[in-house]
Amino acid sequence: MHVRYWLIPFTAIVAITCATQASAQAMVREQKVISSAGARAMVDACTAWAERNHLTLAMSVLDWAGNQVESHAMEGAGANSIDTALLKAKSALRWRRPTSEMNKIVRTGQNLAPTFMHDFPQPGALPIVVDGQLIGAMGVSSADGEKCVQAAIDVVFKKQGASTAP
Repeated sequence: MHVRYWLIPFTAIVAITCATQASAQAMVREQKVISSAGARAMVDACTAWAERNHLTLAMSVLDWAGNQVESHAMEGAGANSIDTALLKAKSALRWRRPTSEMNKIVRTGQNLAPTFMHDFPQPGALPIVVDGQLIGAMGVSSADGEKCVQAAIDVVFKKQGASTAP
């Protein structure tokens, strides 16, 4: 009889504790973040791709929150190249898609929001997705920039399950 009186309150305490822990876990999530080393490796891989293809360009890498982690302009790149790469990267991050797709959507009139939201829907940037999580974006000043970014993703992240689609 004494065990029954003790067991009921104990069971209630355990149930409340488990429910509290479960709801606390639902309030947070783990976010993958591109490191400065990862961003630098992407810039290096993109630079190597550009040199092989005889291009002079600039590139910018953002983390998942839009903070610039790395940028680089190759010697001889235009004065506005870094700004162009940054704007493209921000657009790819914000819309979570390649900027070439955004460009087609705007040109066909399907969605004009990127233009009045001050985005830069010009080809040259991709979102960076690792294990299904958006970890950042990379923009390149050249129209061939998406090829450069994809080459960098392939070199740096393919082993870890990266893609360009969220």
